[in-house]
Order: sequence, then C-alpha cells, then structure tokens
Amino acid sequence: MPAELMNALYFESFGGPDVLRYGPVPAPELLPGTVLLRVKSIGLNYADIYRRHGNYHLAGQPPYILGYEAAGEILAVAADVPDLRVGQRIACADVPHTTAEVMRVPAEHVIPLPDDISCDQAAALLLQGLTAQYLTTDSYPVQAGTVVLVHAAAGGVGQLLIQFIKARGGQVIGLTSSAAKREQALAAGADAVLLYQDDWEEAVRAYRAEGVDVVYESVGSTLAQSLAVTRVRGTVVFFGMAGGDPAPVDPRQLMDHSLSLTGGDLWNYLTSRAERNQRATALFDLVRHGQLRATITATFPLREGAAAHALLESRRSTGKILLHP
Repeated sequence: MPAELMNALYFESFGGPDVLRYGPVPAPELLPGTVLLRVKSIGLNYADIYRRHGNYHLAGQPPYILGYEAAGEILAVAADVPDLRVGQRIACADVPHTTAEVMRVPAEHVIPLPDDISCDQAAALLLQGLTAQYLTTDSYPVQAGTVVLVHAAAGGVGQLLIQFIKARGGQVIGLTSSAAKREQALAAGADAVLLYQDDWEEAVRAYRAEGVDVVYESVGSTLAQSLAVTRVRGTVVFFGMAGGDPAPVDPRQLMDHSLSLTGGDLWNYLTSRAERNQRATALFDLVRHGQLRATITATFPLREGAAAHALLESRRSTGKILLHP
C-alpha cells in the first residue's frame, strides 16, 4: 500500500451499520502543532451511532471517518512540538477520525499515558470516564450521603457513574432494561437497580419517599419521569438522549418544586491541554487505587467495525466496545 494511504473505517452516506466500509483512504499529513498517532485501540461510543445516522453535524466531505477516542504510539512529531517524542504512548478523547490506522492529533489534545495504563484501558476509559467525572464533580457535586438515580446504569457511562458516585460516598439507584443488565449494574456497585418495564417511579419513591437528590438523565424520553422522582430543590442533569428527544418541560414544574434542570457536554470541560491532563490524571489515580475500572465487553478488528456498531446499537451490550486496527 502506498505510504500516503492507510486503512480506515468510513462511510459516505448516512444510515445503518451497512453503510460502513473498511479500506484505503488518504492518510493524514503532519501539520504544525500536531503529531501523527499509530492507533492501537479505539473506543466505540454511542455518539458514533448518531454521527453515522446524520444526527450530529460532520465537517468536510465524505468519506467520513468516525471516532473521537483512541490510544497508541506517536509516529511523527511536528518541529514546533518540543515536549512529545516518537514512540511515546498517548491517547485522546476529543479528536475526530480515530477509526483508522493513523490519525492526526493536535498537541493541545494529547493525553500522555503513564506506564501502568494500557492502550486498551485508556480507549475504554477516557471519554466515558471524563464524562462521568465532570457529571459528578461539576454538573452536580456528589457528596457523602447524596442519593442518585442513574439511567442506563449498565452502559459504559452508567457503570463509571456508579463507581464515581460510590467513590464520593453517594448512594446509587440504577435503571436498566433487563435482569442481566441489572446484575451488571449491581456488580459495578449500585445499591439498588430497577427495571424500566416496571413502575420505576413508584419504586424510587419507595426507596426514598421525598425523591432523589439528583438524576443523571441520558435517555431523553424519560426526562419528565426523572423530574417527577426528584426531591424538592433537587437536580436533573441531562446529558444524552439515547432513547429519543425529551418532551418540552413546563418551567412552572421547576418553579413549583424549586427544581434545577441543567445540561452537560464534555467538550465544554476539555478546554485546554492543562485541563485535559489534570482530569485524566485524576481518572488514572482512581484506576490505580482500585476505585474505577472500565468493563470491556467486546473487541473487534477495525475491519469488522460494522458488526461492532450493530452490537452497540442493538442495546444488547454492556460496558465498553473496543476496535483494534
């Protein structure tokens, strides 16, 4: 294969997993202020599904290369980047075009990997772990005794949210869609796990009559129910809509119960290299102390990326799916 080409997982039109293709595309050029990364491990996220369907804006023209989370080794370093070196292990959590053999990473977005964090750990942990981190420290600072409701508790973010909340002394009620996923959420540390098909609003009230202190809402279509089970002066943090768009909220409901409804997006927190590295360092420290781990439930060769997408979109997976070039 010519040096200017590389293999990548890409698509040229929006649709289901069948629109994904694997094959040669132009390799990225080394530009000032960047490094080229030989990708070793890629984290698959539901945002990749949204982008493939056309729900999220994509810059440029097809072929579109998916992915925002990866880890590997530096292949080349621009002359104006003095503090990084060829062969160094790094990761990124907010750089596009990770589903490829080689990607370009702005030096500002580089997260150096310590020796005790593997590429698979980084790719499984960074994007969703940094999300769980800002949700529990910035959007609503969980403290000892905080009672929390976590939607999609067996998913990648859900399991990490549970671990962050427990590390900060909170209590977790999880919500999942099956008995098997309930066991996954309990294994992650949840105090109780409810099923969506049951009357979970009543069950939350039975657990705590006045309602929970905070709900981490990632389903979207359940927003009204989340508000209904939140205590007076409590908070709902809306950070995803995997189950569909939420219905409009009547602000009088917020006023009548002194509720807070806030939104969250990781990109608003990863605003500098110092911020990325400080947050990643805190994440890795929790891993070292046994308080945080990402559950990798499946790995696929990059050429089988369509099958990985189908598994994630089926809702049958729990934890993290990785791709290997």
